[in-house]
Amino acid sequence: MSQQTAFDPSRYLTKVGSSDYLEVKWRLVWLRETHPDASIETEMVSNGDQMAVFRAKVSIPGGGSATGWGSEGYNDFRDFLEKAETKALGRALAALGFGTQFCSDFDFGSSQGSVVDSPIDFASTRGRRIAESQGQGEYGDRRVAILNQPVTPRQLKFIQAIAREKGMTDDELNAESERAYGKTNVAELDRRDASAFIDRLQARRPATELAS
Repeated sequence: MSQQTAFDPSRYLTKVGSSDYLEVKWRLVWLRETHPDASIETEMVSNGDQMAVFRAKVSIPGGGSATGWGSEGYNDFRDFLEKAETKALGRALAALGFGTQFCSDFDFGSSQGSVVDSPIDFASTRGRRIAESQGQGEYGDRRVAILNQPVTPRQLKFIQAIAREKGMTDDELNAESERAYGKTNVAELDRRDASAFIDRLQARRPATELAS
């Protein structure tokens, strides 16, 4: 009698900073090896002003389902459409337990770099990432420039729309911004923090669910 070999995520971990990280492609392999009949649906919710928002739904027959959201902008990632879709898919997979302990998708501390990747070769980009972290060279200069750019009007409208959907008042929204990024008003966020704040709000449970 043959014995099925369970997927071992520890074999595919990579280091991001000091933490172990399981790339989205390996979360997909894990899903397919465990549940070959699982269904995956992705939908581009919006794409404009060089900002894309995707929704992904992963369903396991008889085992529940999860929805993940991902947003990304051109100024942060040239292939922003692919990145936004993969981010949404990665969050849905993590919500179902595939890689949850090996990703920072649901960690929203301001000091933590949330990584939800379009699958990349971390080894081949090590030099670029070091330069970025030190603010050196072409990539580092672009990163510093992005950090200095204010929130875009589209991002601000999107943040306010999500807040309304979640049942948050303006005061609650600004209080959340202050807790996460030290900004007492969402209009004071920079472009990168605004993108992360959008992710944070999308993962927040609606007020009606929190009250139940």
